[in-house]
Amino acid sequence: MSARPPAPPARLVLASTSPYRRELLKRLDLDFETYAPEVDETPHPDEAPEALVERLAQAKARAAAEAFPEALIIGSDQVAVLEGRILGKPGDGGNARLQLLHAAGRSVRFVIGLTLLNTASGRMQADVVPFEVIFRRLTRDQIERYVERERPFNCAGSFRSEGLGIALFERLIGDDPTALMGLPLIRLTRMLEHEGVRIL
Repeated sequence: MSARPPAPPARLVLASTSPYRRELLKRLDLDFETYAPEVDETPHPDEAPEALVERLAQAKARAAAEAFPEALIIGSDQVAVLEGRILGKPGDGGNARLQLLHAAGRSVRFVIGLTLLNTASGRMQADVVPFEVIFRRLTRDQIERYVERERPFNCAGSFRSEGLGIALFERLIGDDPTALMGLPLIRLTRMLEHEGVRIL
C-alpha cells in the first residue's frame, strides 16, 4: 500500500508578475496568488544558462517565502540562447529587430528553470526544462511587420509564441510547449502532485 502524499499548504503562490505565466497557471484550474519577487537577475561571470535559470527560479521562490510562510511557491525563469550567447529581453523595437535578424534561419535554445518551494516543510523541487525553436528564414520586412504588430519588447527572444510569433517558426522541438511560454506545466503538475495537490 503506497503512502499518501502530504496534505498541501492551503495557499499556492506564483512568484512572478508575468501575465503570460499567470495565464498559463490558470490552465490548471487552481486558486493561486501572485507575488512580485525582488531578485537581481544579473548573470554571474561564466555562468551557464542552465545554472542561471535554476538559480533565479529558486531565488524568486525564496524571495516570496517570508511573505508566505505556509504556502507552495512557484518560481520560474527563462532565457533564450543563440550560438552560445544569452538573449535578454529586447526592451525596444530596435533590439527586437536585431535579435530576430540574428535568429532568422537558426536554432534558438530556450532553458526554463522551475522551482516549487513548500515553505511549511522547507522542501524544494527544482528542474531545468529545455526547448528548441528553429526559426524560418525571415526578410527584414517580415521582421519589421511582426515587431510593429506584436511589440514583443519584454519577451526573451523577441517573440510571443502564443500569439503571432508562431508565424516566425519553422519547427519546435521539445516535450512541453508551455515551457516555451515560460512555465512548464507538465513538470509543474508532477511537482504539485508530489506535494499532495490533485490536478485531476
